[in-house]
Amino acid sequence: MSRIGKNAVPVPAGVDVQITGNDVMVKGKLGQLKTTIAPEMTISRGDKGIAVQPTEMTKRSRQLWGLSRTLVRNMVQGVTEGYSERLEIQGVGFRAALEGSNLKLDMGFSHSIRFPIPTGIKIVCEKPTMIAISGIDKQLVGQVAAKIRGYKRPEPYKGKGIRYSNESVRRKEGKKK
Repeated sequence: MSRIGKNAVPVPAGVDVQITGNDVMVKGKLGQLKTTIAPEMTISRGDKGIAVQPTEMTKRSRQLWGLSRTLVRNMVQGVTEGYSERLEIQGVGFRAALEGSNLKLDMGFSHSIRFPIPTGIKIVCEKPTMIAISGIDKQLVGQVAAKIRGYKRPEPYKGKGIRYSNESVRRKEGKKK
């Protein structure tokens, strides 16, 4: 029995949930999200919230039980509070700036990197070395942050590159003379 899956997802006031078959649509003050849950699961709305149950206890349905419940919870939390990631840029001459619907990154290459901002994502450059990414879809926010970080990962000798604000980079000792 899944420890996560057996708990119902509480639905706060102001959130509208529509369930049709295995399609779940959640509307809230920040927007709306829609997803399709695996066919091995049944979704129902009760007085405690949204319950996800497997249709039969097979290995695959037990594997998808907690995942399906977490996807629904992430949608409910996304339309009520939203998600955000913060990136820090470290290195001399490394900076970021917004240019229309693109994020311009100067990372020491011969050219600037222009990253097109996807719909549903809001990017703010508080300082030239700080990037704040926010949105209602947890997966999309994390994917955009990982893609931006992938342009120049932090290197272990000087620590230059793009890192998450809560990330600590293990530093290595340089050459000995």
